[in-house]
Amino acid sequence: MLTKKRVCFLVLLSAAVLAGCAQPMLTGSTVSRGEARQVQTVQMGYVESVKPVVIEGRTDGIVGAGAGAALGGIAASGIGGGRGRDMAIVGGAVAGGIAGQRVEERASRRQGVEITVNLDNGSTVSVIQEVDPNQDFWPGQPVRVVRQGTTARVTR
Repeated sequence: MLTKKRVCFLVLLSAAVLAGCAQPMLTGSTVSRGEARQVQTVQMGYVESVKPVVIEGRTDGIVGAGAGAALGGIAASGIGGGRGRDMAIVGGAVAGGIAGQRVEERASRRQGVEITVNLDNGSTVSVIQEVDPNQDFWPGQPVRVVRQGTTARVTR
């Protein structure tokens, strides 16, 4: 049976899981803190093609797995007694950890777009970025490819 303390803990832990799944936007109009005030190379070109893609969610975070393990262990703690209870807690923690990791991956997936650009210098590049509702791309459209190191983004 779940006590009021356990229910409150489960609610707070669930909120922490959802907050931990948040990740920065990967659109062409979003820049990381490290890119701010840094020199970036800009190349002009024309969109050759646009293809929808799905950007995988995070699988390297411990928030989903950790919170799931805690939730699973707490939920299973009311089962049985003695060694059976201990085994239920361990099993619940393992199952909860696996489920939590899957929830985190699904929650952090993003709809993306692969934009292939023919640059004015004759080369062709492909950039995958998150879909930005304020910037759509189509073949023949003039665009800018902004690069810094190995990071690139396409903007209008």
